[in-house]
Amino acid sequence: MVRAGGFEARCARTSTTGRRLDTRLAGAHRYSTNLAVRKTRRVQVDLEDVTPLRFPDGSPVRAASAIAPFGAGFLVVQDDATHAAWCTPDDVMAIRLLPAIGGLDTFEKHTGTKHLKPDLEAACPLEMDGRPAVLMMGSGSSIARMRWVLVVLEDGRPQVTVADMTGLYAAVAASLGVDADALNLEGACLVDGALRWFHRGLPSAGLPSGSVDLDLAQVLAAMAGRTSPEAVGVENPLFYDLGDVHGVGLAVTDAVTLPDGTVLLSAAAEDSPNVIDDGPVTGSALALLVDDVVTDVVALPLIDDRVAKVEGLMVVGTDRDTMLLRAVVDVDDHLAPSLALRLNVRPGVTRC
Repeated sequence: MVRAGGFEARCARTSTTGRRLDTRLAGAHRYSTNLAVRKTRRVQVDLEDVTPLRFPDGSPVRAASAIAPFGAGFLVVQDDATHAAWCTPDDVMAIRLLPAIGGLDTFEKHTGTKHLKPDLEAACPLEMDGRPAVLMMGSGSSIARMRWVLVVLEDGRPQVTVADMTGLYAAVAASLGVDADALNLEGACLVDGALRWFHRGLPSAGLPSGSVDLDLAQVLAAMAGRTSPEAVGVENPLFYDLGDVHGVGLAVTDAVTLPDGTVLLSAAAEDSPNVIDDGPVTGSALALLVDDVVTDVVALPLIDDRVAKVEGLMVVGTDRDTMLLRAVVDVDDHLAPSLALRLNVRPGVTRC
């Protein structure tokens, strides 16, 4: 079993421990395209351990796309399934998020069902009247991927609300200045009370990563059916240039707000032909945003000599100047378990 901040998961452990990498990515531009650089902070990352995630029957937690704290453990979202994995100190449980689609609960390219997958790519932890909650959001990369799921822990049991948020996506695309069929929204976090939603983009095609801010109260009203998705306010479009790895642009895969209010992004350099299909991943990184400015980009270490495509981040705790994060890796193989990483991150000293 692996312990992280008091948490133990019933998962097999690999031998990856204590890897450190604080080298800056060559060619990484430290700015958002509509903001000037004001500061640089050196980020250092230690990879403490790697844990394959499996359900008790041995089946893999597959295609991990997001992670969020939930109750005594955390939820891992599977982007090609109708269930999430709720990892607690005693168990890893499948939590149904959506009804079966065409009689299926999992979807793969080789079976010709990938187009049906719900593609929940963002998970933002919330608190609802003192109860832990997680809001999960479809990527919008196709019409089938525009549902949202809100899970609230009530008396120790997850309660699930599903909403079709299709009407919101056109406004997001318009705010970002992209065609609706180019959307690929993959991360979300709270920034100054707003729900900041991150667009992965496709840098190789000239589409940078970006974000918009949504009115959280209006979002929750839409989830509850008290207002329409079209009524949700969409503001503050921002764009980010995170640089490239071997000529392939880094694009945002998730975001988490740190205790000091800064935002940490995960990013992958994936040579994809479009926003739906996978491609070879040439690198992965973490990027720090301070006042909406990209102040640092740091490469993530390889795992067993392979690039780890981190798709989800969550804060576990802090210890002085070090933050303990848990991240999940999508290995792009439906037969293989996704990986949970434990990362120690030190933002370093701000230099003007």
